[in-house]
Amino acid sequence: MPLPVVAIIGRPNVGKSTLFNRLVGKRLALVDDQPGVTRDRREGDAHLLGLDFTIVDTAGFEEDDAATLPGRMRMQTQAAVEMADVALFMIDARAGITPLDEEIARWLRSADGTVILVANKAEGRAGENGVLESLALGFGDPVQMSAEHGEGVADLFDALRPFVEREPEPVEDEEEYDPENAVLKLAIVGRPNAGKSTLINRFLGQDRLITGPEAGITRDSIAVDWQWTDAEGRVRDVRLIDTAGMRKKARVQEKLEKLSVADALHAIDFAEVVVLLLDGTRGLELQDIKIADRVLQEGRALVIALNKWDIAEHASSLFNGVKGALDEGLAQAKGVPLLTVSGATGKGLDVLIQAAFESREAWSRRVSTGQLNRWFERALEANPPPAPGGKRVKMRYITQNKTRPPSFVLFGTRVDDLPESYKRYLVNGLRKEFGFGAVPVRINMRAPKNPFHTK
Repeated sequence: MPLPVVAIIGRPNVGKSTLFNRLVGKRLALVDDQPGVTRDRREGDAHLLGLDFTIVDTAGFEEDDAATLPGRMRMQTQAAVEMADVALFMIDARAGITPLDEEIARWLRSADGTVILVANKAEGRAGENGVLESLALGFGDPVQMSAEHGEGVADLFDALRPFVEREPEPVEDEEEYDPENAVLKLAIVGRPNAGKSTLINRFLGQDRLITGPEAGITRDSIAVDWQWTDAEGRVRDVRLIDTAGMRKKARVQEKLEKLSVADALHAIDFAEVVVLLLDGTRGLELQDIKIADRVLQEGRALVIALNKWDIAEHASSLFNGVKGALDEGLAQAKGVPLLTVSGATGKGLDVLIQAAFESREAWSRRVSTGQLNRWFERALEANPPPAPGGKRVKMRYITQNKTRPPSFVLFGTRVDDLPESYKRYLVNGLRKEFGFGAVPVRINMRAPKNPFHTK
């Protein structure tokens, strides 16, 4: 049974994201003194004194025209309230009731749903007048709390409990973890205005994320669960993660953009596969290479997609140019999948998701020690290791010590002296022999300790 859904709404800068972070127990939503930080609605698993529910953080409610960015943000907030079991209408007790608060209250009274009034920043005497004023909104006594300091949490529990408490379901025997059926954690990254949010909306078949011609609309990393049906009719679970556009570091000056980029990098760390989305109308830039290199350094599987392919000019030469530049710029992982897609028309999206699942499969692959060492013996015979400084390097055996990404330990004498070129030879051999493709492959050298090295 799905968890009850609770949406937090209110005008900008009343503390919605602070309450969201407190309820999920993590700093998932960006918080800043600047109003209007949150733009897309963000969902999280909330836990409140034994109550479990889905909490939805929304953009500050504004009255602008629907065609504007604030207007599109308001439409996302309205959609969140319509899908919620309960709406937490938050006001700033210290600021008192504003005309925009009254406008939101009128809209909520016309909507068909349960509303709980929350007077935030009510600690101390500074919020007393605001609490009294809020009675005129028509939602009864407010829950007085401080989301920042955690005061009033018990009162919020009492207010929510009648609407979100569920009878515990019987516990069944848990099945063993099956990587074939596990949720694919797929992050979409790239420069601003590459079309990341548009692409995810096309996957979902709805305007779940705010899009528009303005660069840098997305600020938080937003995770959305989705199901994809493959060519064999299997339903596969995917968690799509939209991220903020990442510009050159020298251009990132504002504190809020720095937080957004840090959030995007955090999303890469927790993804399994990362899609680097390129703007097909602009081609490849140095910043794209830097983003791809960061993904590979973090050990994530990488897929690169040229977006806006429906309007790209000189398509064939553009594709070949990008492919050549990637092979040169990403020498540590030649052969990274390069696909062409269009978030606007839906072209190539099934191929993109299929490539992501295949990359994860390679990223999670484990090879037996017996298979590894049979290949290892052939590799040494075909190309014996060099002798740096005239001293022979003796390599004994190799084993895989972890997956995700595939990592190996090579045991031998003086293996730390092996040149990088020979390590690349071994890595490329592993990729080719065991089908690791372009996912990151790591080899660590392990030499026996010399008891006389300090003598």
